[in-house]
Amino acid sequence: MERWQNRIAVVTGASSGIGAVLSRQLVAAGIVVVALARRLERLEQLLEQLPDAERSRLHIRQCDVTSLESVEAAFNWIEAELGGADILVNNAGKLAGGQLVTMPLDTVQQVLQTNVMGVVYCTQRTFQSLRKRKAPGHVVLINSIVGHYLFNPLPGSLQELNMYPATKHALTAMTELFRQEFRDLKTHIKVTSISPGLVDTDMVPQAYKRLPMLQPEDVANAIMYALATPPHVQVHELTIKPMGEPF
Repeated sequence: MERWQNRIAVVTGASSGIGAVLSRQLVAAGIVVVALARRLERLEQLLEQLPDAERSRLHIRQCDVTSLESVEAAFNWIEAELGGADILVNNAGKLAGGQLVTMPLDTVQQVLQTNVMGVVYCTQRTFQSLRKRKAPGHVVLINSIVGHYLFNPLPGSLQELNMYPATKHALTAMTELFRQEFRDLKTHIKVTSISPGLVDTDMVPQAYKRLPMLQPEDVANAIMYALATPPHVQVHELTIKPMGEPF
């Protein structure tokens, strides 16, 4: 991780789960982290949990990735105070239970805005900064196994994933789209999609909690691996499953 020492990493959805664990790992590796999330109080707890020597490398900002105004405000601060982002981890995500044919449309829109448009908003701002500075960078998209195929629900239950797999399939397409754009625009920006199976976070429906699950640390370790690759290596897609997963 030497090439990223004292560089700026932005992590969305950093208040819990994968985002919180990853933020701690990045800070420990000598990277300056801007942790973004809607729940500022959870970000404050994250900061307090760090060793005293590491706290200066973590900056916390309230940000709702569904709001372009909120994203612009966060990245304007990053530009003004830190010079711009070098790494972006698009980790913020939303899953709401229900069936797509009957659930409230505003909930469907929230999932779409969080999981797709939030990625577009943050990636555009990071790209603009990197291109202006002619700097190498890395954009990570937290995808899912359901961004590649859709498994059947547990026996006796209804399918609860609704819009979520559609948004993750979008990330699969966007990963290749970004790769081609970064290449053709003559940049040195990598893009990586990380597709975990079930991860033990607040997002997982209760019915699935009895199945084998990854821990947030497992996914954070995969992201750290992708970031640590040498400049000529790009991890395009990394799929991680817990042992014994039935899907």
